[in-house]
Amino acid sequence: MKRKLLFGLFGSAVALMVMASPTLAQDEDPGAAIEAVQATLDNVFVLIAAVLVIFMQVGFALVEAGQTRSKNVANIMMKNMMDFCAGVLAFFAVGYAIAYGGDGNAFFGLGNWFLMDTGAYEGTGLTPQVDFVFQVAFAATAATIVSGAMAERTKFASYFVYSIFITAIIYPVVVHWFWGGGWLFDRETPFIDFAGSTIVHGVGGWAALMGAWILGPRIGRYAADGKVKDLAGHSIAFTVVGAMILLVGWYGFNAGSELAADEFIGGIALTTTLAAAAGAVAAMVTSWITGGKADVGMAANGLLAGLVGITAGCFIVENGWALLIGAVAGVLVVFSVKFFDKVKIDDPVGAISVHGVCGAWGTIAVGLFGIDVGLFDGGGADQLVIQVIGVIAVLVWTCLTAGLVFMGIKYTIGLRVSPEEEIEGLDIGEHGIYGYDEHIVVAAIELDKADHGTPAAV
Repeated sequence: MKRKLLFGLFGSAVALMVMASPTLAQDEDPGAAIEAVQATLDNVFVLIAAVLVIFMQVGFALVEAGQTRSKNVANIMMKNMMDFCAGVLAFFAVGYAIAYGGDGNAFFGLGNWFLMDTGAYEGTGLTPQVDFVFQVAFAATAATIVSGAMAERTKFASYFVYSIFITAIIYPVVVHWFWGGGWLFDRETPFIDFAGSTIVHGVGGWAALMGAWILGPRIGRYAADGKVKDLAGHSIAFTVVGAMILLVGWYGFNAGSELAADEFIGGIALTTTLAAAAGAVAAMVTSWITGGKADVGMAANGLLAGLVGITAGCFIVENGWALLIGAVAGVLVVFSVKFFDKVKIDDPVGAISVHGVCGAWGTIAVGLFGIDVGLFDGGGADQLVIQVIGVIAVLVWTCLTAGLVFMGIKYTIGLRVSPEEEIEGLDIGEHGIYGYDEHIVVAAIELDKADHGTPAAV
């Protein structure tokens, strides 16, 4: 009752402020007043959603820091802060124009560089400023996904350069293909990716794959016989808290993608919640069966896998299918992480599996379970076909462009730190400061050397 009263008071206050404006004081059309109130509510809602998505940067930083070693925590925090800051500037200057510029073609946009052509706001829909803040939050998410897969051995300067490339070019081109009205949208059966299982998470996941592959594994990760050696993270508490923060932020990610404060946002939030819970439980049970213990870190990854999986179809699948999509993602992430370790692609946080593999699954799932369009809901195979085409197109584009960027960096300024710096930790070598008390970190480094050798011995 109290909540209803508060919402009623809030709505009344907004209505009074809008109707008291000089423009509407002279306007006797009640329909125009209602539209103005709705536009104000939409802008407030989407701006709050954008803040939630930006808050996800905190979650990503904690998950990555928790699953890696204490000697690299300052480096990881710096990367997660700077890929957002660099991403905002790159997307403002170039990326937004490529994604949404109206003078391009089916593959990339042109126009509105540096957000110079915002035009006059006409009182309906989102303001250009709110729209940009929401869109740039997604761009920064795509960039920060890569950080975890390349953790503990990447030069900070090289990562900073890469962050600019993904937010300025690689990600915006994919955005234009669908959200910008490009070739994936302009089809008889349009591609569907409501909030970005492939457009955002697929781009981040496949770029992470290329980065981890070109960079090579961490020192001591794989024995000569191929056996995976444990390089345990230093804080499972960080990992779980970070995952829960990401869950909270994801309501901005998915419900915010409705771009309006309307009656559909509750259903989107519900499918998001169900898939996340199913993913966490499925990953926990799978790790328990396969490893003999209920793996805490894997359960956290299952939560994120469920979220990534439902992001494409959160508005177009029934609750039961949302549970299934999340559960499959939770199982899939466990086996995917094992697969990449088997082929010696070292991904300390499972970013490739969570975002790339489960993003592909969630996107394809729309073609299977989408209401009226899915194969199992009477829609035939058309939607499934275009979903697969979209996943493959994004995978090929991202792997090609990210691969070129990483190779270019590798053979110019260098991509990887020296073996000595990797053993001693990137905090001192890259930033000149430890993330924790020096004595604690030095003791951990000595234990690491005893377990995995020195550079000369590797």
